[in-house]
Amino acid sequence: MPRILETLAGLWPSSRTHTAAPATANEAKASATGPLLVLETLGRPVWTPRDYEAFAREGFMQNAIVYRAVRMIAEAAASVPLLLYEGDDEHHEHPLLDLLARPSFDHTATDLLEAWYGYLLVAGNAYVEAVAVDGKLCELYALRPDRMKVVPGTEGWPEAYEYTCAGRTVRFEDEPLPGVRPILHVRLFHPVSDHYGMSPVEAAAQAIDIHNTAGRWNKALLDNSARPSGALVYGGAGGRMTPEQFERLKDELEQGFQGPRRAGRPLLLEGGLDWKPLSLSPKEMDFIEARNGAAREIALAFGIPPMLLGIPGDNTYSNYQEAQRAFWRGTVLPLVTRTAKALAAWLAPAWHPEIGKHVLPKAGNKATRLELKPDLDQIEALTSEREALWARVEKASFLTMNEKRAAVGYAPRDEASGEQA
Repeated sequence: MPRILETLAGLWPSSRTHTAAPATANEAKASATGPLLVLETLGRPVWTPRDYEAFAREGFMQNAIVYRAVRMIAEAAASVPLLLYEGDDEHHEHPLLDLLARPSFDHTATDLLEAWYGYLLVAGNAYVEAVAVDGKLCELYALRPDRMKVVPGTEGWPEAYEYTCAGRTVRFEDEPLPGVRPILHVRLFHPVSDHYGMSPVEAAAQAIDIHNTAGRWNKALLDNSARPSGALVYGGAGGRMTPEQFERLKDELEQGFQGPRRAGRPLLLEGGLDWKPLSLSPKEMDFIEARNGAAREIALAFGIPPMLLGIPGDNTYSNYQEAQRAFWRGTVLPLVTRTAKALAAWLAPAWHPEIGKHVLPKAGNKATRLELKPDLDQIEALTSEREALWARVEKASFLTMNEKRAAVGYAPRDEASGEQA
């Protein structure tokens, strides 16, 4: 075994032992752990280690709590307007804003972002493809995560992506524009995966199974006239029935008392037969509380206050507005901010090629970058917070006008003329 490891390790030079060529700027910044990742994956596509289809069907498509949680987060996050800044200056018109507003011919910004957030919440991974024509970015497409595979490079980090559908595979590795990668991959933190993220659905898998199983059990119980299963005990002739009597009784039960159409029919017992229930009743099982407990655990995994999903119990918020603010502050805004930073860092080199060179900045270099930031003033749920902030800042007599504007997120103005600096 040591010889095999030494042979394999020799196929990928370590950043500490490689001396064949002088290190470039990119090689100098490469992680020393990269070759270990390559050794593990052997440079081939790394398959997602979980069943996305099961998450989508058993979670999103068959569980009302998961469905509503994903829709709430995705719709709320996609509704937040994004502002474009270059340093302290806000751009009201820019090709990047036009691209995000109309990412493709038949999709709007809301369509793209809802799909993006939905994939991220269900799979833990989200992918967007950038399309350029004649040296200009013109379209963005959200891709299904179950069809995408990461291809590690020689340093262990993603070098390319492969998208497989209908038996055909497309490989993304060439930059559509200098500095712009063909695929933007954002993933939620996963403690045991180098290339893929972990979704809230996976963390809440047991609670989802409990919730779904309880629903199926409830339907089966209703189909059986809302009666739990039991046994017919024969007390005559030494407690044994003849084969003919057993077959006749079984046929009568199957033909006359099973199924929703025959629900409620009285069971006629004769010849020493007695009915003995075997299963627990819904009250004995604490059925409703068990289902609500599973629903609260699902809501916890997604970061949504249970009262916003109509789940009783654990309503620790004094009112609905407070729960809404907690939902936006703790769940929606971190997701929107993370997406805005990722999109800006990914697409900015299309208009600032020097950003995509990945060189270390020189001392004193204050080159500005394009940044996307959420417009908090347009979020209705946070209106009361903004009004309280404005009131506090307005009363701060020790601050200048520009210091007050900076405190609430606005660019400075010429205090003499009142025009923006």
